[in-house]
Amino acid sequence: MPPLYELENIRQVYARRVVLEIDQMVVYPGEIIGLSGPNGSGKSTLLRILAMLESPVRGRIFFSGRPANPNDLQSRRQITLLSQSPYLLKRSVLGNVSYGLKLRGITGKKEKARAALSMVGLDPQEFAGRMWYELSGGEAQRVALAARLAIRPGALLLDEPTAYLDEYSAERIRSAALYAVEKWNTALVLVSHDHAWLGSVCQRILQMHRGRLQAS
Repeated sequence: MPPLYELENIRQVYARRVVLEIDQMVVYPGEIIGLSGPNGSGKSTLLRILAMLESPVRGRIFFSGRPANPNDLQSRRQITLLSQSPYLLKRSVLGNVSYGLKLRGITGKKEKARAALSMVGLDPQEFAGRMWYELSGGEAQRVALAARLAIRPGALLLDEPTAYLDEYSAERIRSAALYAVEKWNTALVLVSHDHAWLGSVCQRILQMHRGRLQAS
């Protein structure tokens, strides 16, 4: 099976400080990879580079065998990142979940958005018409994940997605992410301090320290 991601000689620098330096990293379709390490070890920076939200100062990234960068819309539209602080548009839940589908010109937006809400345990009949400000923290995070699942991503990147959530919402997010792997062969790369979750679902856990991959 060819890799989904290939990273070669990646370096990232902020304010003249090297924050990430990775010689090589490969991610395969359907693979679940955990990133572990202390705060400031480069985990979030690596996720942003994988999400094509920023370019490294050095190195090459290939996605599905093609050179990729933040200007490559074909690759970016197959990748999505969810952080611990959900950002929702100032519109209804259905409007939020269907927004990415609209940008990509995908048909059947309402049906796909409703299906994605169901994946994260939110009844479409109850939640589709709600506004963004009517949601609890756990509900908002699940809506944010539903918006990402609706596009059926090739790569789903999660940065502490269950931090500060109630256990029910956290479990719905965990199970929905795994559903994407099983149903669509989505590659899942996740950062979490929930070591039990990482240990139970990841094929590989990459240990990071001072911007480098220390062990697998």
